[in-house]
Amino acid sequence: MWYHRLSHLQSRLQDLLRGRVTHWALQQSNFKSLFPLAIHWHHTASKSLNCVWQQHEDHFELQYANNVMRFDYVWLRDHCRSASCYNSKTHQRSLDTASVDLCIQPKTIHLDETTLFFTWPDGHVTRYDLDWLVKNSYEGQKQKVIQPRILWNAEIYQQAQVPAVDFQTFLETKEGLKNFLQNFLLYGIAFVENVPPTQKHTEKVAERISLIRETIYGRMWFFTSDFSRGDTAYTNLALDRHTDTTYFQEPCGIQVFHCLKHEGTGGRTLLVDGFYAAEQVLQKAPEEFELLSKVPLKHEYIENVGECQNHMIGVGPVLNTYPWNKELYLIRYNNYDRAVINTVPYDVVHRWYTAHRTLTRELRRPENEFWVKLKPGKVLFIDNWRVLHGRESFTGYRQLCGCYLTRDDVLNTARLLGLQA
Repeated sequence: MWYHRLSHLQSRLQDLLRGRVTHWALQQSNFKSLFPLAIHWHHTASKSLNCVWQQHEDHFELQYANNVMRFDYVWLRDHCRSASCYNSKTHQRSLDTASVDLCIQPKTIHLDETTLFFTWPDGHVTRYDLDWLVKNSYEGQKQKVIQPRILWNAEIYQQAQVPAVDFQTFLETKEGLKNFLQNFLLYGIAFVENVPPTQKHTEKVAERISLIRETIYGRMWFFTSDFSRGDTAYTNLALDRHTDTTYFQEPCGIQVFHCLKHEGTGGRTLLVDGFYAAEQVLQKAPEEFELLSKVPLKHEYIENVGECQNHMIGVGPVLNTYPWNKELYLIRYNNYDRAVINTVPYDVVHRWYTAHRTLTRELRRPENEFWVKLKPGKVLFIDNWRVLHGRESFTGYRQLCGCYLTRDDVLNTARLLGLQA
């Protein structure tokens, strides 16, 4: 008799796979007698919708829009967007997550058009649009880029002919601001031109996109080569490519430079796309990329000059990636401020030096170096989480001002203008 039952089951499964059964659950008592765990299959097929879902004992599986997604039941209950669970005005959760039974399972599940309905043991109903689930699933996020970027070397950037934005257009129009931020997000650098060469106007430009981040260097900094601070930047010496404030637990997100005056020679600014160099490492030596993203390093800044007494320590790997999609979001590279390596055993240390050498080789390739002469009136914005900067040595009197910006506020401004950030 079991053979006939199984033959009947196989026949129904074939019908299901051919699309002949649009809503069917294998919950028959004779099937349960053959197998201890019931499997719930549901299939919906039409010209506009092709959706297959399966109810497992501990999770929900959905096949839709060329994605196979799996959702934990606690997650499905926790993310309910009903009025009692989520405040749509404040966009905040009202449900107490700790009150959800960790062994919760839905009593029933059904699909109506493009909406899934989950009825829970207490009678509460959660509804999800299929596209919302695709967008917010782990599987969907793995395929999604958080921030689109154009990686560049000197030739790529010069051929792109990215325009600077005029000072008045930048301050007075949304279009000017949006164009500037779009360029900045894509390339990690952007320029505003025709800015009056004063600290006051530089501050005004900076505040157009963000709050200014006050640090141990103050709010707006103003420096020459007088060594007034315990940093090589306050000299006329050449500076190799680096990112700033690696010794902060969260390095400053954006740096602003404005050369107010230079009476002398040299002093060109060097810009290198750290993400472009890191991508070359990933392609040529993926195991070294992986090591640089795993080994935590200390960076340290010790200052004892006059009234400036500081001892800062920041910890983090050279390359920082999102764990779900491996997207690089931060490079922490500064050979000046890297502290003693004492966070990993000796055998890992040597492999790290090899990986660091590979990255440094890419960063120092001449074709990856974009040199620009900063002049009064042209303000440079640098994504300090991505683009390394340096300078050549100079002679004469050189006066710069600038500041750091909070990354969160820059990205907030971009999102409010409809940009992906």
